[in-house]
Formats: sequence, C-alpha cells, structure tokens
Amino acid sequence: MAFSIVYKGGDILSEYNDIVLRMENITKTFPGVVALDDVSIDLKKGEVLGILGENGAGKSTLIKILAGNYIKDSGNIYVDDEKFEIKGTAEAMASGIRVIYQELNTLNNLTVTENIFIGEQIVKGPFKIIDWKAMIKKAHELLNILNVKLDPNAVIGDLSISEKQVVEIAKAISKEAKILVMDEPTAALSAEETQSLFSIINTLKAKGVAIIYISHRLKEIFEITDRVTVLRDGKKVGTLKTKNTDANKLVEMMVGRDIKDMYPKKEVQIGDYVMEVKNLKADGFEDISFKLRKGEILGIFGLLGAGRTSLVKALFGANKIRSGQILINGKEASIKSPSAARDKRVGLVPLDRKAEGLALIMGVKENITLANIADLGKSFLIDKKNERQKAGKWVDEIGIRTPSVDQEVNSLSGGNQQKVVLAKWLESGSQIIILNEPTRGVDVGAKIEIYKLIEDLCERGSSIIMISSELPEILSIADRIITMNKGRFTGQYLRNEASEEKLLSKACQ
Repeated sequence: MAFSIVYKGGDILSEYNDIVLRMENITKTFPGVVALDDVSIDLKKGEVLGILGENGAGKSTLIKILAGNYIKDSGNIYVDDEKFEIKGTAEAMASGIRVIYQELNTLNNLTVTENIFIGEQIVKGPFKIIDWKAMIKKAHELLNILNVKLDPNAVIGDLSISEKQVVEIAKAISKEAKILVMDEPTAALSAEETQSLFSIINTLKAKGVAIIYISHRLKEIFEITDRVTVLRDGKKVGTLKTKNTDANKLVEMMVGRDIKDMYPKKEVQIGDYVMEVKNLKADGFEDISFKLRKGEILGIFGLLGAGRTSLVKALFGANKIRSGQILINGKEASIKSPSAARDKRVGLVPLDRKAEGLALIMGVKENITLANIADLGKSFLIDKKNERQKAGKWVDEIGIRTPSVDQEVNSLSGGNQQKVVLAKWLESGSQIIILNEPTRGVDVGAKIEIYKLIEDLCERGSSIIMISSELPEILSIADRIITMNKGRFTGQYLRNEASEEKLLSKACQ
C-alpha cells in the first residue's frame, strides 16, 4: 500500500541538503539546574539526525523547547530560515513540528481511531459532521503501513504497551509533518515492528521530512541516522556523520567510558536454592518450572508475546496462579497478591515503571518507603524523620541523582526513577528481586550503573530474575539464561554456553 501524506512544497523533493531547522545557542535553566547550556543543532530536509546522551544530558529539554512545552531562556529557533518564537504547542504544530514522546500520551477510554485523529477529526458536509467511515479507513491504512494487525475500533485501554506505541506513531504520521521528532519510538516494539518503522522513516526521508531520532540503542542509531549529535550535562559535545564514527567513540563522548566497560560482570559465589517453581500455570503461560539460587542472576529471554511479563506478574502475585507451586527457602509460599510477595521478600521492578512502579506526584522518600510504610506509623503519625533517613540512605547507597528526597519522582530521569523503584524493594527487605526489562528507556551511562548495582546486590546475597530482550545485556549479565516462547520455556544455558544464535533459535521455537 502506498504511503500518502500531503506535505508543503509538493511531493518527493529533489534536494535534501537544505537546512529546515536551526536551534542556535539554546539555554534553559531550572531552579538549581542548567538543563541546556548554549546548545546549537541544525537539521536538513530528508535527514535523520540522532541525538544521544545520558538521562539528564538535556535531550528531553531540547525536544520540549522545540515542541513548545518549555520556553527557552535564550537562543533562537529558525524553521526554513524563518525565526520562530515557539511559546506553546500550537506554534510548534503550526510550523510543521510533530513529536512522538517516549512516555505514551494515549487516551485509554477512546478507540484507536479516536486517538489517531483526536483534535483533527475528518469531517464532511456543511455542518462538519465527523466522517467515521473515512477516519476508520485512514486508520486502517496507517496501521497497515506499520504492518500491525490492530482493530481501529479497539479501546486503547485494552491494548499492550507496544500496541499503544504503534498508535502514537500512527497518530504522528497521520498529520502533515515538516519536522518529526521520535523519542525512543522503538522502546516497546518488536524487531519486526522496528523494521516496519524504519521503512516508514525512509519513506518520510524521501518526502523531504526532517527527523530527529532519539534512542539509547546504538544499533538503531547506526542503522537509521545520517548524523549524530551528542549531549552531555546540558552541553553539546559534538556532531558526527554516522558513517564516520563507531559505537566506542559515541559511548566515550556520552559518558567518558570505553564501551568494553558497559557490562561489569562480577564472579559472585552462588549459594543454595532460594526459590523453586514447579509446573506453574496462569494466563499467558503454562508448565513453567525453574530454580533460583542465592546470589544468582537468572535471565529469561523471549520475544514480544512470549509470556515473560505474565510469568513475572504471577510470581509477584499480580496474576492469578491456576496451578503449580512456588517454594521459597524450601517452604511452599502462597503468593496471591503483591503484599504477600512483599511479605515473602519478593520485589518486582515492572516493565512500565511509571504506571506500575511509582507514585509519580509523590516525592522520592515517599516512593522509597511506600512498600514498608507500616513500619513508620500511620496517617499523620508517620515518623517523618525516620522516613527521611531511610530514603536518604538509599539515595546515597545506590546513587539516585536527585536535588533532595522531597523531589517529585516525575521530574527525575528514567534511570533514576528505576533506581527509586529498586530502592523501594531494598528498603522492604526483598531478597528475591524480579527485574522486567530493567534498562528499558535508560541511557548508556545509567545502564552501566544499573548493571553494577545488580552485581552488588548479588554480592550481598540477593537473587535476581532478569527479563530482558536485549541480547548483549542478558548474555553478559546473567549467570544462567532460560528462553521462552508461546508461554513455555524452550531452552536453558549457562552464560558460557549461550550465544545470540542459540537464544534466538530457542526463542522462536
């Protein structure tokens, strides 16, 4: 099916080297923080510009200024050599700027079609009646472009994270776009969906659309971008042609470390069994059996839809177990709720930390002590001093970067939010910690910190179940790896026996 979107200036452009966007000497400060310090970028028609940097490097702030969510303190923005004062989202959209944010903006009570066309419905007749038939047809076309079998009449709240992400992408490409910003667009997409997205990007490039592409996945940067700009601590480190650089150089620019230091595997003494799962069955999986030892990192690898998330939710008491047993320290454990899991010293860092792991409008200290709040008192009798001390201990111990323990969690970077979720379970005394995609949406520097933290936890006697779809990550960090497909375990390897080929083969079995 042809991809048909009308763009200003006609159809396919013959010249892609014209500058469509210039952001010159952009500075933005928040109380106590210089988020952007004299940053300049430019973007050409038909180009994909990658922007890399650790969380907190200034990427999100730069995007939000371009999208009209933040107002710059100083500097200038030019679109097609015309100076724009972007003071709100309306000005940004009027200048042809569209943004797909990492965090989903879907409205869960509306349908796929309603989400795609919200605010810009297709109408007909003199009375401007909504043309549902035309919108559903157009939604079908957009979803077909993404190679996704998704019902345009489906309610968004019933969809998975990856399906919601697809709807966000469809919404963005349904509108006229001169400059398209993609912030971690493949974070919840399968390999097949990612390749479909890349095909769309190439189609947009051929139309002359300029694209800013933000991803923590270096492989994607090399596959889809023409140039790369690196930010660090709010400053621009440099811009390179993608074909003239390599992963090691980009990592050094981002974090000042060599890429070989990314996976700091420690040899930790593995102890006795702390968990045994026998013939477990629930919605999404069946006949699951495995054992976990003290100090061990057990990796579970599978592709989208393999049943991994259903399994970890059942282990945590969030999904009802239909049959089978869970034994902890040799004794049968009845885990019918997350609170029961907590009591058995089992913690979960979920796939969607914002929806399932954090109270976003609460502070760092409240989030850290949330799972263990009963120990601090009740209602207005909560021991605030003790709460602050407990939170401060974990902020220091695991390196949560925050101005204070009172800071709203919503304002922290993804990596630091992930650490807050982990600190919550450490504070509650969890000895078995389940990590579902622990580095999803986290930058390279924060990934290294999380890997080191996982290793430190094992050294102190914790046991880890780590779900990951990143092969280099799971091959380097896990002591043992189980593959999963269609709700069943399909293979098991020690780290020195595993390879990408073996894991993929078993995951597709």
